[in-house]
Amino acid sequence: MTVRRIVIGISGATGFAYGLKALELLQPLDIETHLVISQAAQITKAYEQPKVSLVQIESLADKVHSIKDIGASIASGSFKTMGMLVAPCSMRSLAAIANSLSDNLLTRAADVVLKERRRLVLMVRETPLNLAHIKNMEAVTLMGGVILPPVPALYQHIETIDDMITHSVARALDLFDIDIPSLPRWGEDMHLHQK
Repeated sequence: MTVRRIVIGISGATGFAYGLKALELLQPLDIETHLVISQAAQITKAYEQPKVSLVQIESLADKVHSIKDIGASIASGSFKTMGMLVAPCSMRSLAAIANSLSDNLLTRAADVVLKERRRLVLMVRETPLNLAHIKNMEAVTLMGGVILPPVPALYQHIETIDDMITHSVARALDLFDIDIPSLPRWGEDMHLHQK
């Protein structure tokens, strides 16, 4: 694959900022981004990111696909990508992905990534979890996907919510071998502060 591409899916769970941060971190890199936002995510965006327009968010991606465009490039395995990050991933999208229910472009693109044995990372957002959630996470894991809840690393001495979001998303992008220079690494440039 000469062009490095990644699909960013934003679904309707709380945490729209995770998908937005992924686009921001990827923009200066030589990686083509393909964005698909669910209808529920657009509702969540209105509550969580009212000061940022959908047009501004979409402008961060190289290509924006409609959730309804089931014939888009990212719906085909012949369109090569590094994989897909769903940030955040709602329990509804998780269930559809776990059961190969390609009922919209986001879930179809995830299904393609799994069938082509590419990297799928789901930043699932829900708590507490019921047994169906856990079984769906198990199913995705057994198919080769990675479940990565955005859990803050408190040892990072996080000062702002943006720091927390940035660290979680950078760790998710790490799973695609995408190096985010600002990500502190334990044992390299991280030092425990002892008192």
